[in-house]
Amino acid sequence: MLIKNLNEKYNPLYFLAALGAGGLAVSFFMYPNFMLEHKDTPMLTFNQLYPILMGEDKLTAILLSGALVAIIALAVLHFRLLFWNISEYRKFKKTDAFQSLKDSNREISLMVIPLTLAMSVNVAFILGAVFVPNLWSVVEYLFPAAIATFLAIGIYALKILSDYFTRIFIKGDFKFSENNNFTQMIAIFALTMVAVGLAAPGAMSHHKEINAIGMFLSIFFLSIAIILGVIKMILGFKSTLKHGVDKGTSASLWMMIPILTLMGITIIRLTMGLHHGFEETLSKPSFFIITSVVISLQIFIGLIGYKVMKSVGYFKDHSQGDSANAGSFALICPGVAFFVFGMFFLVFGLVQNGLVEMMSPAFFVLLAPLVLVQMQTLRVFFRLLCKVTACGPCKVSLPA
Repeated sequence: MLIKNLNEKYNPLYFLAALGAGGLAVSFFMYPNFMLEHKDTPMLTFNQLYPILMGEDKLTAILLSGALVAIIALAVLHFRLLFWNISEYRKFKKTDAFQSLKDSNREISLMVIPLTLAMSVNVAFILGAVFVPNLWSVVEYLFPAAIATFLAIGIYALKILSDYFTRIFIKGDFKFSENNNFTQMIAIFALTMVAVGLAAPGAMSHHKEINAIGMFLSIFFLSIAIILGVIKMILGFKSTLKHGVDKGTSASLWMMIPILTLMGITIIRLTMGLHHGFEETLSKPSFFIITSVVISLQIFIGLIGYKVMKSVGYFKDHSQGDSANAGSFALICPGVAFFVFGMFFLVFGLVQNGLVEMMSPAFFVLLAPLVLVQMQTLRVFFRLLCKVTACGPCKVSLPA
């Protein structure tokens, strides 16, 4: 049972728990989607999975079943945490603590709500694809609905941003001394999540009009994310270099890892959309360049962030000790994102360019570190989740 009626003790960053569960569900979908053939559709569907599950290759059927069970379990947990957060957030809005948050730098943390809602749409789409027979036969009717849903979430995100910027532009009360982290990048994370969701219909629809609408809206939110991202990165670096990183929010050093994953996937989807809807020649070597750039930046950011967090004792106190707080769930997103884009690098960058053969020894050697990151992320997620439950030996006081 999750703790209820937190009121002023609630923190909107607990939406990151739901986000993490959803991201982990998506990560398990990467295995069948990238490692099993689905030539007739851009993503794996129930109609292609069912024959494999019922086929004679028992090992593949068992491994596939394991991935599907993980997807279901984590998706259920995602929606359970989502509804818990929505309920607690509604109560939190009636407290003085909410108004205090709205009058501080922390107001930007409200962007985690549209971020998580956008993830919910992705999770729902994956569940439909792999568990609903013949869904792809009516998918063209779903694409406009997906665009409308992501657009609504994007508008909600822009509403939060406009309120935030209006306040700090009028009052000039942004506290640079409290900006010695990259928590402000949560806004960029949310905008890129909307952008990547809108890029999917743009890449997969057979109707050029749907392609164009999805791609334009995706570019709209991606462009805003890039501009604001540059600004927020500069401000975050300035405050961090002047005041030193804030230990409690140092996990935000890894915030750019999921943002890079979403930006990279968005660019790949937009490229596929130009090929699929506008008959643009598809250059597979360009995917090698794109994925190489993104994975290189992620590795660099990951190493720097790890060294800093280890040096300040963040892992010992927050992911392993009893000092975990709502923001500690920010550790999950980078692990999920690195695994997901690692699969894109492996398949789009290497396999499709003939550099590595699918299912070869080299393929599994390169896959191994990605799996280790995924498993470690899964372990940390449940350790952190245990700290906000009231069950059994995990029962601890809820961190502020």
